[in-house]
Amino acid sequence: MSMRGAVRWAVWWLLLVATGCATHADRLRRLRQAFHEGDLPTAERLVDESLGKRGGDADVLRLEQAMILLAAGRPLDAEKNLREVRDRFDHLEQASLSEHSLAMLADDRKFAYAGEDYEKVLVRAMLALANLLHDGGDAEAYCLQVAEKQQAIIEAAVQPDGTNPKGRYQQVAFGPYLRAALREETHRDYDDVARQFAMVVAWEPEFTPGRAHLERSLHGRHSEPGNGVVHLFAFVGRGPYKEESVEEPTSAALLIADQIVSATSGQTVPPTLVGIKVPRLVASPNTVSHVAAAVDGRSAGRTETITDVTRMAVLQHEANHDHVVARAVARRVTKKGLVYGTKEAIGVRRGSIENLPLDAVGVAWEAMERADTRCWGLLPDKIQTLRIELPAGPHRLDVAALDRHGRRSGPSYPLSVQVHDGRNAFVLVNFPGPKLAGRPLASSGSATGSSAQTTGD
Repeated sequence: MSMRGAVRWAVWWLLLVATGCATHADRLRRLRQAFHEGDLPTAERLVDESLGKRGGDADVLRLEQAMILLAAGRPLDAEKNLREVRDRFDHLEQASLSEHSLAMLADDRKFAYAGEDYEKVLVRAMLALANLLHDGGDAEAYCLQVAEKQQAIIEAAVQPDGTNPKGRYQQVAFGPYLRAALREETHRDYDDVARQFAMVVAWEPEFTPGRAHLERSLHGRHSEPGNGVVHLFAFVGRGPYKEESVEEPTSAALLIADQIVSATSGQTVPPTLVGIKVPRLVASPNTVSHVAAAVDGRSAGRTETITDVTRMAVLQHEANHDHVVARAVARRVTKKGLVYGTKEAIGVRRGSIENLPLDAVGVAWEAMERADTRCWGLLPDKIQTLRIELPAGPHRLDVAALDRHGRRSGPSYPLSVQVHDGRNAFVLVNFPGPKLAGRPLASSGSATGSSAQTTGD
């Protein structure tokens, strides 16, 4: 190939790779839109199509699929998906030298997706809910895993100098809250119930019902004789997602370094024409603040936040941001070093015409980099709950989204709930916006009761 042909080929490659790569965020956008609009068939089809094409994204796509299955009233299938991903994430925590080498030559998308820290914790919370809504036999074990996993993540992050970038991770109150509800139903383990609610109060002080729950447990009462309890769980709002962004200060600093090296060494390095690309976590704008509940036509209150998913995700993303940027810079330096070394090895003279195609290839190589925007995109903004004590028997529960001014912002959705004396019943609703995604989902009777049912318009 002539020198002119080599230059033309390198520039063509640069244009191709700079404009032809779609990110996970691009693909997720359509899925989120369908799900949030309540179009579950389209959302499920999009996931199935992506699972057939993109093996590297399979685990995170199964998380999306699990949320769709829950909304569609299929908690057993959702639990199966979630359990498989939980186990895969645990396995992928082991370092892979081959993946690290590939990532240094391409970008972080070459790593098998092992989940963000908050996703590894929340997959266990979702497992507990999914299990409750079909038989409840493993729900308490999943609740224990929520706190255990977060503690393991924090302990593993301790640095040799004793510092810990993850030491300030917010503890997730959902696990102890649900475990307390399950233990309370035994009518005997109230010391354990009180310990769990004490953790809820300490970890989520803005959860206003927490102190009332703690006080009730200290007096050893699940419910009045002849009554049972409905635990309404609500996924409220649209959760965070990742998009690609350019780390401008770092890119500018690297460009200056390029110029210094090129001016003072025997060879030039490819200039930093394409910025350092990193994922940015985006908090979705939300119009829904709570879910209002009415029982048999009378107001029963509104849900309150037991876990702020977006806040948790943002804080953890910020804690890990510098590490992600450092890895991206190391990758750029490695690529520039390889181009520099190639020039030295083949004897390219500084300032010669042969420099141009090699620099163009180097720039094109860097332009191929994309941020790893894989994430669990169908998570809610918040997980909320409301405890309602009711007389034993059948009841009609109506739920509706509330806006930020406390006004009802969408239609009301009915659900039949059977309450048993001294037992729990569990209900799950998903309001990414004013309209419900899917249908209300309820267990019948208790944590070990019969299969879930869905009703409603």
